Amino acid sequence: MIAQHLPVLQILLPLLAAPVCMFIRHPHVVWIWATVITWMCLPISIAILMQVMKSGVIVYELGDWAAPWGIEYRIDTLNAFVLLIVSMIGAVVMPYARIIVENEIPASRIYLFYAMMLLCMTGLLGITITGDAFNLFVFLEISSLSTYVLVSFGKDRRALTAAYRYLIMGTIGATFYIIGVGLMYMVTGTLNIADLAILVPGMADSRTIHAALAFLTVGLALKAALFPLHMWLPNAYAFAPSAVTVFLAATATKVAVYAFIRVVFTIFGDIDILAALPIRYLLMGLAIAAMFAGSAVAIYQNNAKRLLAYSSIAQIGYMILGISMDSVTGVTAGIVHLFNHALMKGVLFMALGAIMLQTGSVDLRDMRGIGRRMPLTMAAFVVGGLSLIGVPLTAGFVSKWYLIQAALEAGWWPLAVLIVMSSLLAVIYVWRIVEIAYFQPNPDVPKAREPAPMSLLMPMWILAGATIYFGIDATTTLDIAGLAAQTLLPGGG
Repeated sequence: MIAQHLPVLQILLPLLAAPVCMFIRHPHVVWIWATVITWMCLPISIAILMQVMKSGVIVYELGDWAAPWGIEYRIDTLNAFVLLIVSMIGAVVMPYARIIVENEIPASRIYLFYAMMLLCMTGLLGITITGDAFNLFVFLEISSLSTYVLVSFGKDRRALTAAYRYLIMGTIGATFYIIGVGLMYMVTGTLNIADLAILVPGMADSRTIHAALAFLTVGLALKAALFPLHMWLPNAYAFAPSAVTVFLAATATKVAVYAFIRVVFTIFGDIDILAALPIRYLLMGLAIAAMFAGSAVAIYQNNAKRLLAYSSIAQIGYMILGISMDSVTGVTAGIVHLFNHALMKGVLFMALGAIMLQTGSVDLRDMRGIGRRMPLTMAAFVVGGLSLIGVPLTAGFVSKWYLIQAALEAGWWPLAVLIVMSSLLAVIYVWRIVEIAYFQPNPDVPKAREPAPMSLLMPMWILAGATIYFGIDATTTLDIAGLAAQTLLPGGG
């Protein structure tokens, strides 16, 4: 009986748990409450994914109102996979968050922090699971509004400026998205995504539909921080509390990329807009620019969190590049990189959070000799860094290998060269941190080791271990991503 209601339980659990935090208020008890809720969401998403893999698409009608009059949750392989990413990262971040949050946020505001984290998770899961274009906007706003508050909790006063900039850019993105939805509703009379996928192809020549596509693309590109609409991201990641940075870097932009995939391949899938309109080469150009600009700017950063933030812009470029290729191999690469990037960026920002806890800074000059002082933390960082570069036996290699394969399949060998060259830029900025941590002496570092607490090391090494495991045996993730790509591209690309 419960099994058939899992899709709505996935959303209701964190949504109803968030206001309970306001009544609990005790910092430690509220952390336990939030952790239990996120741990309950993870098995639900695993069960949903297994059900989809076994029996196909799940359709859940809210209140037994049939679509398109009612809202439906429609879950296929793609969004079941993204649900797993969000709930998995949430479940790993919550145990990690306790000590970090107690160190970075005043005790009187900790209950608010966990309420906002649960709301943010609700929004991200809702965007992923819903089959209604307007409902997607509602969840987009739930996740965005809670994220603005989470970023503003940062210790540095610049966190307020970063949150304000994020609010402005996020509001513009959401406005563009809802205008696009409104234009589609004007000509089709429906908000249901499956319905739109049937009706939109018959209006492929309509200027209103073209305008809707433009608004949707710009709105979601802003949310995904696709170059050059990425200006909110570096400061938001750099000045947010460490636990927030881990969660956002591993989930928020991935969910926006998912929403973009849903628009391009589901709503406009039968039109094949990447081929019909000059969108493919525009997206490809922006993706390549992101890959190089993000990595090039990262090289010159002195704050490790900002460095990894610019690296994220480059990694989003790889995802969009895979999608723009419009082939099963390319889209598979883009989808599997959603998962792999969540692992590697999660472990990298977790390591920086532990360093911030011990030293009070993530400035590169203050990280000299940190490899000897915090050996386990920096070892996890190196694993994440190698994956970011795309070294074999790490998850990042699998994504980039498939991207190169997709480029060669299409006969675009210069594109394959560019993918390799942009990966070499990652070597430079990862090496900068490794060199400072291991090869530059710091007279102020005490000889006695001060490793991070076990509650930080365990989640960190779970993600680091997963990064290695899914680099050695990527069968499961590639099978799921490949099946999702084939569903999105029924003609096989």
